[in-house]
Amino acid sequence: MPDLIPPAPARSEVARPLELVYLPRPNPRYWLHGLLLLATLFTTLAVGAHMQFNFEHNQPAFALSDDEIFPMSWAFQQPSRLLLGVPFASALMLILLAHELGHYLCCRYYGVYATLPFFIPAPTLFGTLGAFIRIRSPIRSRPALFDIGIAGPIAGFILATAVLFLALPLSKVLPPGSGNSEIELGYPLIFRLAWYVLPLAELKVHSHAFDAINFHPTAIAAWVGMFATALNLLPGGQLDGGHIVFSIAPRAHKLVSRLTILALIPMAFYFWTGWLLWAVLLGISGMRHPVVAEWPEVRGSRRWLALFAFLMLVLTFSPAPLWDFSLLEFLRAWRAAH
Repeated sequence: MPDLIPPAPARSEVARPLELVYLPRPNPRYWLHGLLLLATLFTTLAVGAHMQFNFEHNQPAFALSDDEIFPMSWAFQQPSRLLLGVPFASALMLILLAHELGHYLCCRYYGVYATLPFFIPAPTLFGTLGAFIRIRSPIRSRPALFDIGIAGPIAGFILATAVLFLALPLSKVLPPGSGNSEIELGYPLIFRLAWYVLPLAELKVHSHAFDAINFHPTAIAAWVGMFATALNLLPGGQLDGGHIVFSIAPRAHKLVSRLTILALIPMAFYFWTGWLLWAVLLGISGMRHPVVAEWPEVRGSRRWLALFAFLMLVLTFSPAPLWDFSLLEFLRAWRAAH
């Protein structure tokens, strides 16, 4: 009887256990957040105080003293003047904070590590360059990326809209013979809609022209909030709008970013030079995006929220946020000077 050969054991492949890498969270720099917050409060108070002073004296908001864009010396001549800037500074800081907290709280919900907001003080027309948070851990899914990207613009837009509707009735008509404003703002569609919707009988009786309104400083804070919303919703790169595009259609992100850049270049020539800077920034970072798991897809109600994001962009976007600051105007001024 032949020896029985035992069957060979079935071949089995055992998956290697995943390697877990522990990355310690950096210590929060609360002192830096607090320092930047206080510095931004000061710069926005100084700018807001000068706006309020002009408003109370029936002057345009940007009737500059001694050709200063940032009224530092004007504020230090009488430090108590800074109290005039409380309405503007508080409204603007709350709008910026709402935007960043929208991102931050959504990150916390999805277990994504993000810093507290960093405010950026600057001696500029509005006293700040905005605020931002830093995301320091991967975002694990496209729905999470979508929610984190859109939460900030929605929160900022809602608060800015509320400030606008409360501040517009406080505005007034510029009297004849008032000084000229050295800087003219271009107002987005949401401002004109508010003008037509609100019962502003006293304003509309004295002036049928929207551009003749001397806006209250808090309305200008709403303008800054709308402008920040529009910039963040530009559909490209790693802006909020870029995150929304990538979460919905990852393969279209690079193409949409390039089209956005191509649209910004002629806008810089004809409307506002600043669009050229944004085109460069998108060109540097717009072609790359952090890798996010392909599944699950963004579906259902989030698609409607994407349409709402597009509506927010339409309502807050102004092709010329600052008039007479296009490349074409600079070329004309240069030719006239030479």
